[in-house]
Amino acid sequence: MKYQSTRGEAPVLEFSDVLLAGLAVDGGLYVPVEFPTLASADLYSLAEMSYSEVATRVLEPFVSPSIEVDELGNMIEDSYSTFRHPDVVPVKQLPAEIGNDRYLAELYWGPTFSFKDVALQLLGRLFEYELARRDTGVTIVGATSGDTGSAAIEACKDRSGIELVMLHPRGRVSEVQRRQMTTVASPNIHNVAIDGTFDDCQDLVKAMFSDLQFRERHKLAAVNSINWARVAAQTVYYFTTATRIAGPNQPISFCVPTGNFGNILAGHIASRMGLPIKRLIIASNHNDILTRTHSSGVMQIRDVEPSTSPAMDIQVSSNFERLLFDLSDKDSVWLAAAMRDFRSSGSMTLGKSVAKRIRDLFDADRASEAEVEQEISSLYSTQEEFLDPHTAVGVHVIRGMKLLDSPAAVMATAHPAKFNSVVEAATGVAPPQPAEISGLMRQTERCVDLPNELSAVMEFVSAASTS
Repeated sequence: MKYQSTRGEAPVLEFSDVLLAGLAVDGGLYVPVEFPTLASADLYSLAEMSYSEVATRVLEPFVSPSIEVDELGNMIEDSYSTFRHPDVVPVKQLPAEIGNDRYLAELYWGPTFSFKDVALQLLGRLFEYELARRDTGVTIVGATSGDTGSAAIEACKDRSGIELVMLHPRGRVSEVQRRQMTTVASPNIHNVAIDGTFDDCQDLVKAMFSDLQFRERHKLAAVNSINWARVAAQTVYYFTTATRIAGPNQPISFCVPTGNFGNILAGHIASRMGLPIKRLIIASNHNDILTRTHSSGVMQIRDVEPSTSPAMDIQVSSNFERLLFDLSDKDSVWLAAAMRDFRSSGSMTLGKSVAKRIRDLFDADRASEAEVEQEISSLYSTQEEFLDPHTAVGVHVIRGMKLLDSPAAVMATAHPAKFNSVVEAATGVAPPQPAEISGLMRQTERCVDLPNELSAVMEFVSAASTS
């Protein structure tokens, strides 16, 4: 398996080099030169496998020849042994009033109760394996809108060869999300609160990676979904969910609450690998740049308005670049120019053929804050079950897809206890708090406040670096 940059000017690499590189040196994102495909017989065989076995089968072609299949399988088994449910990603049916054959895929049974654990528990082990093989170290720099940070910290804490610096927007993550990051006492973990939005944090990370001297000196690596390994690991639960709900080779749709586009991109990759996905449905909150782009063909940045679903409070969706590369027939020249113009002007008009392909493959809608609150309240009233606000966005959007005639799963992205105050305000009842979450309130926090200034953040990273 070889990987190329979406912007066409970076070296073609194998998986282990892509893992450590994160962002390509030309500012693009790495994608496979060709997607592997699974035949119909392969899809039938997945139905008889455990989650870890499916993951090994699906991910093997992405990591070859960098990692032997036995080594990959061992890391996968170790990763998912940390999950609290034997199915890793269990499936639950939604009430008939939401629609026929509508389900939740519960992605949040990992160590930090977020879907980010599914990829990051494996990513931490992949990093440790590759760093040991090369006898070197890295400084991981990441940005989080809430859940990536805690999942990455949990996956990388105390791991040999890794220093991790995580940026989050001050005051724009939930208290549980913040404390899951800032109460970790491991000496290789460094939390930074930035005076700005998630997009500001993400821009700071990309700016550091774009400074090639700084990047090389401090051996920067990425855990955000700019790292291809994150997206690849997320493709697995589309296969397991499809086989549990629809059966092998039967069409199914997925509704995905999304901000940075990584989770739903993984569904697109699963479809490119042969999984019979009928529709992929983009679910946005009121920061709805992706839904607006889908309907108009114009990607237009607006000011981010804080919401109860902060992981979706994003206007620059990094992984959308990977989709545009694929749907433009890998036109890296056009894409590089379009991305430069987008960042300078805040607007991008898609070509007619690309816009049409997006609408042919995807549907999209949004949920207001009032609609999110109503969905949380409604599901508790009918089933005495709790939804986190991100998942509620997805449930609201799938409720509106009346003409969708295939089974459909909403990707449930976070445990409701991570958004206790929002859920209690909607239902009048506080969701049960796992001991791992309730215990956070008694622990000491460690975090540095920094301005939204690249020089200040680079100075901090330099001090924390392994080099």
